[in-house]
This record gives sequence, structure tokens and C-alpha cells, in this order.
Amino acid sequence: MAASALFQPGRIGPVSTANRIVRAGTSETAAGDSGEITDELVEIYETLARNHVGLIFSGHMFCHPRGRYAARQVGIHDDRLLPGLTRLAEAVHRHGGKVFAQLAHAGSQSRVAGNLPLAPSPIPNALTGRIVNAASSDEIHEAIAAFAAGAARAARAGFDGVHIHGANGYLISEFSSPLTNQRTDVWGGSPEGRDAFVVEVLKAVRNATPADMAVTVKLGLEDAVPGGMQLSEGVRRGGIVAAAGADAIEVSCNAMRFPSDSAKQYVAVSPVRALGDLLVHRLLSSPYPEAYFLEPARQLRTRVSKPIILVGGMRTPAIMEGMVERRDADFVALARPFIREPDLVLKLAGGRRGPVACTSCNLCLMHESHHSLRCWRVPRRRLLEHALYRIRGGFHEAHRPNTAKAGGRSA
Repeated sequence: MAASALFQPGRIGPVSTANRIVRAGTSETAAGDSGEITDELVEIYETLARNHVGLIFSGHMFCHPRGRYAARQVGIHDDRLLPGLTRLAEAVHRHGGKVFAQLAHAGSQSRVAGNLPLAPSPIPNALTGRIVNAASSDEIHEAIAAFAAGAARAARAGFDGVHIHGANGYLISEFSSPLTNQRTDVWGGSPEGRDAFVVEVLKAVRNATPADMAVTVKLGLEDAVPGGMQLSEGVRRGGIVAAAGADAIEVSCNAMRFPSDSAKQYVAVSPVRALGDLLVHRLLSSPYPEAYFLEPARQLRTRVSKPIILVGGMRTPAIMEGMVERRDADFVALARPFIREPDLVLKLAGGRRGPVACTSCNLCLMHESHHSLRCWRVPRRRLLEHALYRIRGGFHEAHRPNTAKAGGRSA
């Protein structure tokens, strides 16, 4: 492998990795109707492992039916899903890879029609506008237990670790933010009260997993909503989460108004690259800067010695290497680039110095819950398929269960 900081061996708790490159959690829209693993999902993960991705975070898996985000999302809420989850882990391990199951509860950000979500307070969700009743004490404990049960299933299925999703507006985010948590009981009322839910989830997950499994947290450090949680509160909470037993923290944003709050568009896309990728509307625009969560990560570093995983717009090898060399982060995580280039790690190891092929157009995000994961810019015929789907009103039929074939045989 290349003599680069990216290709140094890494360690997260008891788990060692061959390099410092992580495939960040990516919504795949490729599960069966009940959350089952499909052949399509197995192929996605096996391809990543075959191409030497150091660590794979799964797409967010709902740990409770009320916490399902969208149709065709993978579930980890029922023992009946264990055979498929085991297949997925085995597919990664066949190639020497490591994979963590990302456990999630969507809270009021659930887009599933007819679902009965929960939230800390009856506040409209900033992303979806959905408003639900405040969770009772029993419902809060039920959600914590669901995270723990999901972690236990991940262990039984052979995953190397679990990654708790505590960012991007989902249930843990809602408990963390003063905008969405207006409770006055032990689960809110102060920054310390807003710490309680994520800490109790972490402790329950840690107790449900064996010592040889890593437990990590994706933590929102700052709201992307005006007047929301400030970075100082998120950084302080990161230190508490690390002290409570997290083996690593992935840095992200907390409450969101738009999907692009956590997945910025046109990162490092110059006019020349825009022209080459048919992004005509970007020819006169400046590229969005890389590493847009770098400052929160640097502030978190002052509080924690545990590994930090930095996601958010790493697009050139020099930037990625610099993050690791300076210890701004111990690992770099990418999501959208691996959709277009699942062999990206091999290209970097071979000496590639130019930017990744992904131009962060976010068409993949637009098609979430409509079509399974793919890059819509290559092959070029997909741009036409996207345009036709949009013109015909396909995006108006969002987030409904898909009873058609979903990525092959489910297991």
C-alpha cells in the first residue's frame, strides 16, 4: 500500500483496521419491505470490502418499528432479520474487511406514512415539519432498550462493532437540542438533562455487546437550525460521551433543515470539473470548501483522546492526509464518493492525487426512498432517467412502501 497517513493501520477500541479510510453510513434504499437484507445490499458491502475500505459503517438501521426513517431501510429490530444481517457481515469478512452496524431511531424525522414516531417534545421537525406527541417515560425507556436489543443482534450477526446514530436530526439529536427538547424532567431542562438520553443509550448498548466489539457514536455537535444547539454544548457533550465508554466519535451536525446541511453540494468542484460532469449551472460558481466539519472536530479534540472520525466533504488526498497527519482526526469517512467509485481506496493507494470523481450533486439523495443507491451521473444515461422520473412527478410519490422486487432475494 502507499506510504501515506491514510494507509497506516488504525484501531478503534478492540477493533483494528488496515487503513484510516471509513465508508460513512449511507442510505441505500435497498432492503426488503420489512427491512430484510437483500442480494443488492450484500453486493454493495462485499464490493466495498473487496476494494480495501478500512472500515464500513452500515446505512442507518432502524432499531424499533416506530423509529423507521423510510421505505426500504434496513432493520435490526427483529430476530427474523438475523440471517440476512449475518450474510452481510460474512460478505465483508470474506475479504478481510471490518463492518459496524449503525443503529438508529428516526424520532419525529420518520417519513413513513402511518407510522407513530416519538420525540422528546411536540415540536415540528425542522426537516420534515412532522409534529408528534412528547414521549412518555415508558416510551423513552423502550427506545433505549431497542438500541440495546439492536446492538445484541449485531453481535449475534457477527458485526465488528456498532455505531450509534446520534446526529442529523434523528431521535438522539432531538434529545440533544434545546430547540426540540423542551422537557423539564430528567431527560431535558438543561444541557446536563439533554445529555441523559445519548448517555443512557450508550451505556445500554455497551452492556449488550461483548468486550471484543467496538461501540462508537456519530454525534451532532451543533444544530444547523438558527437559534439551536451551539458548538460549545456539543463539544462538551462529546467529552461526556467519550468518558461514558464510546470507543470513537464521528463528528457531524445535529438538527437539520435540509439534507444538504450534512451533505454539502459541489464540494471542491471547480468550473472545469463542473463542465466535465455536465454541471452547467455551476460554471460561474466557486466550489464549496472541503472538510466542512473540521472546526467542530478540532474543538472536540481538545476534550477527548479517543479516536475522532471526520466526515463531511473530504475530496482530495492532500486534505485527507493532512487531517490524519495533524491528528485533527484519526480516520476520514466518505459516503457519496464511494457510490461513484467503490474502488476509491485502491486508486488512492496507487498514488492518485487528484480529487475524487464525485461532484456532490446530491442526485443520490434526491432518489432516497425512490430508487436503490447509485450514482446518477454515470453512466450518462442515468441523467436522462433522472430527468424523466422528475418530469413525470416521481418525486411527489415519496416514502411509500415498495412492494416491487427490492434488490434480489431477501435473507
